[in-house]
Amino acid sequence: MTSSINERITTIRASLPPSVRLIAVSKQVPTEVIRSAYNAGIRDFGENRIQEAASKQTELQDLSDITWHFIGHLQSNKAKKAIELFPWIHSVDNLKLAQRLNQLAQDLGVSPQVCLQVKILADSNKSGWSVSELLADLPALNQCKFLQIQGLMTIPPLALSNTEILSVFNSTRKLAKEIQEQSWSHLKMEQLSMGMSGDYQLAVQAGATMVRLGTILFGDRT
Repeated sequence: MTSSINERITTIRASLPPSVRLIAVSKQVPTEVIRSAYNAGIRDFGENRIQEAASKQTELQDLSDITWHFIGHLQSNKAKKAIELFPWIHSVDNLKLAQRLNQLAQDLGVSPQVCLQVKILADSNKSGWSVSELLADLPALNQCKFLQIQGLMTIPPLALSNTEILSVFNSTRKLAKEIQEQSWSHLKMEQLSMGMSGDYQLAVQAGATMVRLGTILFGDRT
């Protein structure tokens, strides 16, 4: 298992530009396998369940230079724990959650880095702002001064062609540029978290700065 993970990581790293951050999605992956990925050079790991992540972080606390990324749907009642465990939250998907995280960040004296999850195409299976909703909420988001809002995250709907997926990623990049050009004081749009195992090469082509890869690194999970 170790050698195959090493080989996969080496191959994928070689295919990524140096500017793209590889986040290994380690949900349902045992800690010994995470250690193997760490030993192969991975330092960014993504989790989508608070309780599972807390247990893993305890077991892996000797690996002090890991950066943990929360990438799943975040319920408001889990927001405090998320901020305590994760320096990065990719899936801030509505204004109410952003404001809750901002208040918690102020209370806890932390400044988490976040991405705003946007749906370029309507998709009832996914959370996130529509483009028009996000643009309308920018003034309120700009007041979330205890969050480091770094950019956008997106997940294309299922069953799109490669051409359609690439269009979603390109539209996300253009939206980030449009927001950046409005010169908000607290809204950076320097990060694009987009691309997973099946479409990360298209995401990189469109300008992704972070890709979230699980299956291609660790194999299928239940």
